[in-house]
Amino acid sequence: MKNRNGELEILYFGNFEDRISIVDDEVKKNRENEKRDTFVTKINALKFSNGEGKVKLTKSVRGKDVYIISDVSNYSMKYTMYGHENYMSPDEHYQDIIRTISAIAGKAERINIIMPLLYASRQHRRTGRESLDCAIALQQLERLGVSSILTFDAHDPNIQNAVPYGSFDSIFPVYPILKQFIADNKEDIDKDKMVVVSPDAGAMNRVIQYASMLSLNASMFFKRRDYTRVVNGKNPIIAHDYMGPDVNGKSALIIDDMIASGESVVDICNQLKSRGAKDMFVIATFAFFTEGTEKFDKLYEEGVIKKVYTTNASYIPEELKQKPWLCVVDLCRFLGLIIHTLNSGESLSPLLTSEDKIKALLKKL
Repeated sequence: MKNRNGELEILYFGNFEDRISIVDDEVKKNRENEKRDTFVTKINALKFSNGEGKVKLTKSVRGKDVYIISDVSNYSMKYTMYGHENYMSPDEHYQDIIRTISAIAGKAERINIIMPLLYASRQHRRTGRESLDCAIALQQLERLGVSSILTFDAHDPNIQNAVPYGSFDSIFPVYPILKQFIADNKEDIDKDKMVVVSPDAGAMNRVIQYASMLSLNASMFFKRRDYTRVVNGKNPIIAHDYMGPDVNGKSALIIDDMIASGESVVDICNQLKSRGAKDMFVIATFAFFTEGTEKFDKLYEEGVIKKVYTTNASYIPEELKQKPWLCVVDLCRFLGLIIHTLNSGESLSPLLTSEDKIKALLKKL
């Protein structure tokens, strides 16, 4: 295998350690002729007792094509500050990325940043006197010499406009997710039996893509918010107004990039049920359940939600994986193939063109 961009080296943080072996195995599978035991090296991220940090690289990356993987959403990472146990926030994970670029000190051929969940992606635009965190972070990475930034399903893909001269890829993992969904629910995938639903206007492009591939009708909810109040950092939702075809007697497939608290999904499921919808399925690339899973447990017990499909692009605790209503789709093999392809100087387009593959799967039903 010809490494057009230099010898491949994948650096990862502890926040991705539970999944890195899958990435490594996929790269090795595609590069058997290189006879390497591993392509991955863990970054040694340290904390001082006052909370300051540093990183240390355990091997040279001079002249190499470096890929730094960080799951900035991993909330399980702990450290001690002034004798108190703390959990690392996305801000701290991102700062370790900056430290790693500093530690590389210009010696690498290329530096590529992979954040499966894009840092600060929910603060992608400014309303009034607000910070513009995501754009600032992307511009900072570009100024530090990062060659490319890769993420999955950015909350708003238009954030790439913050770095118009840089390489920014937001990859929709449609095929891996739909492959699993089709295998599980092939009897329901029919326009007379299922409707694809967007929880808001912002997710509509994503929904249209799924609906088109599955040959299903699309619909959406419009969120009415109270802009006079801020609760938990956001304007509370007053109501969801439905716009779309009749769902009575049909299954509903709700599509979004992430489940945070899950409040919107729960409300939408209940509204669809009140309109006569039969079974509810949810697809979200990232699932955080920041306020717990009790509401989803209840919806499952009541027969409202049949399955929630998410991915291992972000950290998911083991106890959550055991939920009968949750299906975690692997994206790490896909990520390994992406890294192999980019290092080889080849186009990602064949990997990202999913429609023909999905249509082929549907024909087998």
